[in-house]
Parts: sequence; structure tokens; C-alpha cells
Amino acid sequence: MRTIWCLILICSVISAAGQDDTPIPDYRKKTEGYSRMAEKDIKSDLASFAFAALEDRMGKQPLQTIPATDYGANYITFEGNNVQVTIRSGTFDPAKHKLGYYEEKHLVKIDGKPFYGSYGTMPQNTIASVTVIMGKDTVAIPPTAYFDLYSPEFTYSDGKGAARTHNGVYFSPDKRNIYIYMLNKEAIGSYEVTWVIQDKKYLRRVVDSGILK
Repeated sequence: MRTIWCLILICSVISAAGQDDTPIPDYRKKTEGYSRMAEKDIKSDLASFAFAALEDRMGKQPLQTIPATDYGANYITFEGNNVQVTIRSGTFDPAKHKLGYYEEKHLVKIDGKPFYGSYGTMPQNTIASVTVIMGKDTVAIPPTAYFDLYSPEFTYSDGKGAARTHNGVYFSPDKRNIYIYMLNKEAIGSYEVTWVIQDKKYLRRVVDSGILK
């Protein structure tokens, strides 16, 4: 009888462990992703650098870029061709937000909406601002373009310890569009976002998650 109870206990432990490995449901919508884009010209440009577009990259010519000229723990700046782009991060304060959990332990919604970056866990950092200056004009990037994006990564160290970045700023061939690109890692993969500026106005964003697993 003792042997039987031991076997039951072992099976219960194994079953519980299996439940802990159950995938966290991904509530994030795919409507803003690369595959759902209707703008064929912009989609063609993104295919030259976005990871979600790898299958469409063959034959694409690289777009003109501007270099990263300055960076720190909480910002990165790109500057060139009379354009300056600065992305800054901030500290995430859980007390200022409504947090939604899956099975009371996996954070899947912030303020009632699914989010990107540290999905399933508590993010530490926010994207606080995206500033774009073109000549003497400042392009307004609305908070809705980044309010649900967390854990930005501005730089990483290569094998020799030098600072590098996965992020970039690109120009469309006709120079009408500017693409501000960020790649950020998270526990269940990575997410990438491209903010599209057209004729000195914010047009839209393109977000894909679960890439580079």
C-alpha cells in the first residue's frame, strides 16, 4: 500500500510540473504585423531589414541609413542627413498601472491590454519617448505608438566587448519615408517595432512578436 501511495505522489508531482510548463497564452493581436500590411511600398522597404520579413528579403537592396551617434543606459540617438532621432526609456512603476495575470502568476495585460517586452513577467523599463527632428521641424510621435512597448534594448556587446545595436533608422528610396526600427528580446522570443514617418508626419507602427525564438 505504501508503494502505491508513493507512486500516486510521484505522478501528482509530475503532473503539476507539466502544468507549470503550459505555454502562456499570447493575447497580443497580429493586426499590426508585417504580414498584415496593406501598404505595398512600405512593406517592400521593411522587407530589407525586418526579421518578420526574412522570407521576402531575397533581391532587396539595403536602404540608406543614418548612424547611431550617441547612447547610454536609457537612450540612443541617431543623427545624419539633417535628421535626428532619439529614443529614451523610463522606469516602469507597477503601482501606477492595472495588472492582469494569467493563472495569477503570469503578467499578460497592463491597463487591460496585452503588451510587448517581458511578456509574462513584470517589465522593468518603458519606452518613455521617441523624438524625431527633421531640419527645423519636430515630428510628433504620439504615446499610443509606444505605450504598450516595454524593455527596450539600445545596445549590446559583441564578442570583443564593443557596443553594438540591433536598432536603426532607414530612408525609403524616394526619401519620403523614415523608418525607426527597434529589436527587443523577451523570454518567449523577441519583438520588433518599426515606426513609420511619412512626409514629416507619423503614419503608423509595425509590430511583430515571437520572432528569433
